[in-house]
Amino acid sequence: MSVYDKLVALNDEWAQDGMRQQMLDPDSRFYGGVADPANGLAWPSHGGTPMVMAVWASALACPDSRYYRDPALLSRLELAAAFMLRFQHEDGTISPPWTNMHSPPDTAFVVGGLAQVYDLLAAQDWEPLERAVGAIRLFLERTIPALLTGGCHTPNHRWVLTAAIGFLYKLTGMSELKERAEQWLAEGMDCTEDGEWTERSNGIYNAVSDIMLYYAAELFDRPELLEPVRRNLRMMAYLIHPNGDVVTDYSGRQDYGGAFDMSSYFLPAKLMAERDREPLFAGIAELAAASLKQPGFLPNQAMLGLLRYPQLRDGAVTPCALPDQYRVVLNEGFDRETYLAGMEAAGHGGRIYHSRLHPDFGAPVARHRSGVTSATVITESPSLFALRHGAARLLAVQVASAFEPGFVKMQRLERIEGGGYRLSAVERKGYYGPVAERDLPESAAGPVSPWYSLPHQKRELTHEQRHEVEAVLTERGDGWDVRIRCSQPELLLTQVSFVFGAEGELAGEGVEPAAEGLWFWKRGAARMSVGGDWIELDGGAHDHRAVALNSISYSPKSRTLLVNLLTPYDRTFRITLSGAAGAAVGAGAGAEPGEGADVGAGAGSGKEGERA
Repeated sequence: MSVYDKLVALNDEWAQDGMRQQMLDPDSRFYGGVADPANGLAWPSHGGTPMVMAVWASALACPDSRYYRDPALLSRLELAAAFMLRFQHEDGTISPPWTNMHSPPDTAFVVGGLAQVYDLLAAQDWEPLERAVGAIRLFLERTIPALLTGGCHTPNHRWVLTAAIGFLYKLTGMSELKERAEQWLAEGMDCTEDGEWTERSNGIYNAVSDIMLYYAAELFDRPELLEPVRRNLRMMAYLIHPNGDVVTDYSGRQDYGGAFDMSSYFLPAKLMAERDREPLFAGIAELAAASLKQPGFLPNQAMLGLLRYPQLRDGAVTPCALPDQYRVVLNEGFDRETYLAGMEAAGHGGRIYHSRLHPDFGAPVARHRSGVTSATVITESPSLFALRHGAARLLAVQVASAFEPGFVKMQRLERIEGGGYRLSAVERKGYYGPVAERDLPESAAGPVSPWYSLPHQKRELTHEQRHEVEAVLTERGDGWDVRIRCSQPELLLTQVSFVFGAEGELAGEGVEPAAEGLWFWKRGAARMSVGGDWIELDGGAHDHRAVALNSISYSPKSRTLLVNLLTPYDRTFRITLSGAAGAAVGAGAGAEPGEGADVGAGAGSGKEGERA
């Protein structure tokens, strides 16, 4: 079955389900909307009613759909369009159900999808569509004031807004829209040379930035906007586990540690493969297509894309095999320290509202892959290492201490002889003296002097303390050695956690229950087995009895081994893998995708020297 045939069948299933979920009580405030299965209410956000509208529009416009030009389905679309107009605020925005009231970026997500629906339906030679098409156009036109003036929360929202403004510019020709888009684009691209976007979100927001910039490049005739899209797609070839899951072990957004497949990359990869005649992108699109279980969320909807870009159905570019034997260090050459040093000059003082500054942007990450074994060495994340071997999953290795307190984020990564890595982190914590009399506010001499009114930034730092942690990770033929050490002479509670997936069996003579989902690993060896695959650890210890340190929590849905240490410590954990698949990857710098590689930023493009 072709991807097109698969999507037609999926879209028809979702069209039918959407009709079942549509709220048809005329007395309901949600009349015409499509209910969210999770809460039974209808919402105007891009994963709610508008997403189903795109499913219905695709079915109505697709000659191969069983709902092609179906009058009953068209009436459902009209009801949904009327729902969207009722739930649109006077300022043109919509409010998603979870947060972000009167949200320009969430409105932009919807605009980017419904504008494509409008283009698709307006091109159909079928007069009964006029009412639905008119309602959708009215909704889009009403959003213009909000998108001309509205702001955002997160880095990717800038490109969501830019693409939506581009669709509105195409619809209306208003020069003010193009000027607003140019203001967003003038901020520059937040993508490293190796293809990492600010939010380091391989499961969600990479694909969002990729597809939005594709649309923006097309709508504003700005082909240079496609270069970061290319870089990100090349990088993603090295961020896929053997089972097709995306590496989310270090994400800066809500996909952190979650299970995500490559399906959201289907449309941007397919479009770029067609445009560039690039076999690697075609290979990514092929893997993504195999993962598709639904038509997709707006405005990255696969079925809508194949109908709007019919040339994508032909598969003119032969896909190459994606690499499965490699050692790659991403962002190894990124001059992150220089960029971080310039943060003070920005003038924000490290404060940002309703968002994050994402100083972890561009932090190095090492990826090793050998057949069914996939390992990630991580900086600037609560976890420093993750490993998958067949069905067995070591989701995270974490170091927590009472110093901050919290998980220690490794700040630096360097290669060491023998193919391993040295990670290091320095945490600082001090105390602050009295505010000088000349800097005190008037309230200090009043009847009440609130703590919050004092200029704390002017206090003198005293007794600053340092906490230095180092981890050395070395790959062996049958697994890894993880050595963690801290020479802190004062007594400091430390906890090393090994977080496994909930599947499989956890066993070991020195393993004892500590709490729900938690086990003390006091001594000897421990093994996590899933079917015939297993990951075995050796090196447990139990220097104190704390189940969790202050400000630390562990998911009860995982299976976490706790190693309790006291400073100073120098502990090596030996990780051994079942079978021969854990064998180390042979060297082969500059190898083409699919061949063995031991490279830095020069991997991923299929062209020697070009960064991933």
